[in-house]
Amino acid sequence: MKKFQNLDRDKKTRILNAAFQEFSEKGFELASTNSIVKKANIGKGMLFYYFKNKKELYNYLIDFCFDITIDEYLLKINIEQKDVIERFKQAAIIKMAAFAEYPDVYNFMGTVLLKGEEHIPDKLKPKFNRLQELGYSRLYENIDYSLFRDDIEVDKAFQLIQWAIEGYQNKLKQELYGKNFSEINFDPYWEEFFGYLEILKTSFYSKGRDA
Repeated sequence: MKKFQNLDRDKKTRILNAAFQEFSEKGFELASTNSIVKKANIGKGMLFYYFKNKKELYNYLIDFCFDITIDEYLLKINIEQKDVIERFKQAAIIKMAAFAEYPDVYNFMGTVLLKGEEHIPDKLKPKFNRLQELGYSRLYENIDYSLFRDDIEVDKAFQLIQWAIEGYQNKLKQELYGKNFSEINFDPYWEEFFGYLEILKTSFYSKGRDA
């Protein structure tokens, strides 16, 4: 796979995008390397020059997804923000920016995670565990619990906040998938999203909280 890493950026991107799309749409078993090379506009021999077989390519894609998720999403979340809703807000913006740049990566990642952790290659499980631990710490550690009302269960409020934000993100992804992100004005979407977050603050935070 070192040879693949040394490929020029354009060719490597074509191969990756073609593979992500094929595996996302058809799953591992039905995915065709013939379709991948056709979409990538390369010879089939070239694909197997870089990867021994379809499984090695598939595992490489999973590894690539983990790196993108860590570097382009989780590590960019500001954990100094102690207001959990504000932290979720900036995390959502970062995640959508990453999705806009790598839509095929995140669609593929979704199909992998839906299959369950047991389908992740053993050699990649340590990285997957790190991703999960990092995700939890970047989203939930160093939170100011005093912002919440005294008469609610904070853990349940956390879960409801997370469901609400993830639901909006999924709705946005479905609406925007396949569109040219450079031509989309995101301001109305973010205005709507921030309005929902203010409702969550009104519902769960004490009246004396900072705005």
